[in-house]
Amino acid sequence: MPSAVDPPADTVGLPTGSPLAIVGNAPGTGHVGSAVDAAACVVRFNNAPGFGGPTGRRVTHLALVNRGGQTREWLADRHFLERPVVREAQAFILPYPMLPLAQNVPEPICWTREIASLLRPLGRPIHILPQALHGRAHALLAARTQGSPNPSTGFLVTLALLLDRPAQARPADAYGFGFAGWPGHPWAAERAWFAAAEASGRIRLHAPEG
Repeated sequence: MPSAVDPPADTVGLPTGSPLAIVGNAPGTGHVGSAVDAAACVVRFNNAPGFGGPTGRRVTHLALVNRGGQTREWLADRHFLERPVVREAQAFILPYPMLPLAQNVPEPICWTREIASLLRPLGRPIHILPQALHGRAHALLAARTQGSPNPSTGFLVTLALLLDRPAQARPADAYGFGFAGWPGHPWAAERAWFAAAEASGRIRLHAPEG
């Protein structure tokens, strides 16, 4: 039987280097900077609390949510591109596929065009995770929860990274994943998937302190 992270027919062009550090934003991540900075690839998320301090000073890929109010706030911030984590990132990951204009009304929720346009002058790669990945994420989480799951950005990006990662690569190190936050995400199901990925040797989960 295939594992939960067997690669699909297509890939999304994300980092496959080893070692790989995936740094979430949960409180209590702790002083993990030396371990994070030693990784070949360092993936961070959104406002990246702890960057430049306890969680290290390196970022190769920055995942930026491209739907909802957080993105709208960034677009309204004329100093957004001056943020240290944005300046230092070598590439960007947008976790949600672009909605057709006809589906993005009357109240826009998808800001993919706008955030990509803002980032493009930096001249760095921008990866947009495909709809097929979302289908895979929904199927994986639906087996562990009820209803139609709404995957978190951390889950989507981690799934994409593992799908693209060679089976023989050393486990990716995940820091700062607390599996809590906005109640619309299926946190228990995501925690169970991470535990299964860890048991299969694809990831090593470093739980936040406390």
